[in-house]
Amino acid sequence: MGVQKRTRKFAQVKRLIGQRDSRLKKNQAKGEIEGKKKAKGDEIVREIPQVSSSLFFQYNTALIPPYSVLVDTNFLSHSVQHKLELLKTMMDCLYAKCIPTITDCVMAELEKMGQKYRIALQIARDERWERLRCDHKGVYADDCIVDRVMKHKIYIVATNDRDLKRRIRKIPGVPIMSVARGKYVIERLPDAPEK
Repeated sequence: MGVQKRTRKFAQVKRLIGQRDSRLKKNQAKGEIEGKKKAKGDEIVREIPQVSSSLFFQYNTALIPPYSVLVDTNFLSHSVQHKLELLKTMMDCLYAKCIPTITDCVMAELEKMGQKYRIALQIARDERWERLRCDHKGVYADDCIVDRVMKHKIYIVATNDRDLKRRIRKIPGVPIMSVARGKYVIERLPDAPEK
């Protein structure tokens, strides 16, 4: 008979525990923490944010003439570039009386921009427009406008800023006015005529 091979059998080799093995004490503590996190994630959220009483689905019943239009910095500069008269063109767009309102943040932004935007600043300083005082720190107009619209859904926001439009579209019941093709266009106003 032949010579028998002297190889170790698989089951006879000494086995080591891996670093990530759940039997180690440090890994047992991590497993308990992850288990608690999963349990917290499965809980049903019972708190629902308060919705404005003026909203009927996406329709905002608080928006009635005369409309208050919250004007942004670049809306004014685009109006100057296209040589559009602010109040007259707004009234042509909405077919109703409207009151352009300008916050202190927008005025501060226009003043910072310097000589290039002096005509837009001159238009913004007009006595016919309503001025809103800001009580917060800083002069970032986009945050100011979004915050004001979140609190009071009585405004139409006039802007050409893509980021600001994206932020306002997430707020239900707030129409957006912008400058396009040499006129003002409005989106998300239910009574607006389709053109």
